[in-house]
Amino acid sequence: MLVMVLVGVLRHYATQLLNSVPKGHFKGVRESAALMRSRTLRSPAGGILPQSAFQARVRYLAAAFEKGAYLKNPNAGTGAAPNPMSDPAAMEGMMDMMKKNMAMIVPQTLIMSWITFFFSGFVIIKLPFPLTVRFKAMLQRGIETADMDVTWVSSLSWYFLNLFGLRSIFTLILGEDNAAGTDMNSMSAMGGMMPGMGAAQPMQQPSEVINMFKNEKELLELAQWEYGLKGVELRVLQMYGADVPGGDAGVPGSVTLNRKKRV
Repeated sequence: MLVMVLVGVLRHYATQLLNSVPKGHFKGVRESAALMRSRTLRSPAGGILPQSAFQARVRYLAAAFEKGAYLKNPNAGTGAAPNPMSDPAAMEGMMDMMKKNMAMIVPQTLIMSWITFFFSGFVIIKLPFPLTVRFKAMLQRGIETADMDVTWVSSLSWYFLNLFGLRSIFTLILGEDNAAGTDMNSMSAMGGMMPGMGAAQPMQQPSEVINMFKNEKELLELAQWEYGLKGVELRVLQMYGADVPGGDAGVPGSVTLNRKKRV
């Protein structure tokens, strides 16, 4: 158990050294920024622009979305599948995934080989509570004895119990976000991960991005301009306690300030 704790701590720091800083790619950032710019223009924040500037931006973005000027992969609409080996983001994600898997697999393989070679057939501990016969196959791996009590635990079974049961110990020593423990979900999904899936967010398919651009173009064409600074002077005066008898915020009227008398 002590050996597994020390190996887990070393694996945590080795994983931190192997982790690379994620790099931002210009085309991917430009693709996301174009969508954010269009959504901001359609929001009430676009009302601070004059009507001519608003309409000019709407026409420019709609034409850019129609031509696919901001697409990361301009040839995505042709139907040709992109080569994942030519994508720097996919290659970087694949290399990070391989480094993390190697940092997890190599130490566990060495420890399991060491335990199997030197302690094969050994009985380590005896549990202080009774168990049914169904737990025999789980607690007595490597021992082919039908008469032994179920409460005895073999060395190989003790290794697997520690492998998945030391998560709380590693959290106490290294904190919540540590790479020392072994998660069942990560091990089951380790073989099915594709290049680029190791990033913080799942990668979007080029066809999905094209549909998003088309939908954003239609929403831009339906957007209506409404001046957001209409009557802003009177609204500010009302905010600070001024009496505006004009009624309509867009019609200027006489303003009377309520000044408190000094005592």
